[in-house]
Amino acid sequence: MTARDEVLARIRQANAVAGVTASPAGPAGDPPAYRAHGERDLAGRLDLLAGRLADYRATVRRCTPDGLAAEVAAALAERGARRVVVPPGLDPALLAAADAAVTVDGQPEILGPAALDAMDAVVTGAAVAIAETGTIILDASPAQGRRAITLVPDYHLCIVHADQVVELVPEAVAQLATTASRPLTWISGPSATSDIELERVEGVHGPRTLVVIVVSGTR
Repeated sequence: MTARDEVLARIRQANAVAGVTASPAGPAGDPPAYRAHGERDLAGRLDLLAGRLADYRATVRRCTPDGLAAEVAAALAERGARRVVVPPGLDPALLAAADAAVTVDGQPEILGPAALDAMDAVVTGAAVAIAETGTIILDASPAQGRRAITLVPDYHLCIVHADQVVELVPEAVAQLATTASRPLTWISGPSATSDIELERVEGVHGPRTLVVIVVSGTR
C-alpha cells in the first residue's frame, strides 16, 4: 500500500463514522471520529463567526436586511472607496446608497488585472460561512463572481446572511456538494503570510482588508 492509499483509506474510515461526537482519539487502532453536525443555535453560530473573524483581523459589521444597503454605503465611505467592482449577480439595490462609481464585471467586458487593480474595493456575496473556523467560502456563483475580482482589489466587502452560516467544516462541505465543480475560494481573514522572517505581512496574495457584513434578523 502506498502512502497515498493509506491516507485515503483512513479518510474513508473517518467518513464512515462521521456524525458521531467523539474524543480526538478513538479506540486503539481506529481513526478518530469527527463531528459532522454542530450544536450551537443561530445566535451562537453568528457570535462565534464574528469572534473568529475578529481573531483573523477581519472587520465584522452586523445589520438587519432592511439596513444592509446603508451598511454597505457606510463601510465603503469609511474606506474612502470611490471605484467599486461587483459581480454581475449582486443585487444593484445594495449599492444604491453608496457614493461610488460601480462597475459590474463582465458588463460589457471582463475586467483585466490592471483594471481590477485600479478598483478601490470589491463587494460580493458568499456561498457559506463556517463559524468554528471563521471561514468565508465563495463558489463563483453570480453574486460572488470570478475569483480574480476578490483577489486583486485591496479591499473586499463580503455580505454573509445568517442562513448561510454553519458551525462546522463538514456541514459546509455538504452544502457545497452541488457546486463542488466550481472554483472554490476559502477565506479566513485578510490575505497574509509570515514566510519572511516570521513577520506577518498582509495583502501579499489577496485583499489586505476584509470586511464582513453579517445580516440577520427580520424585515
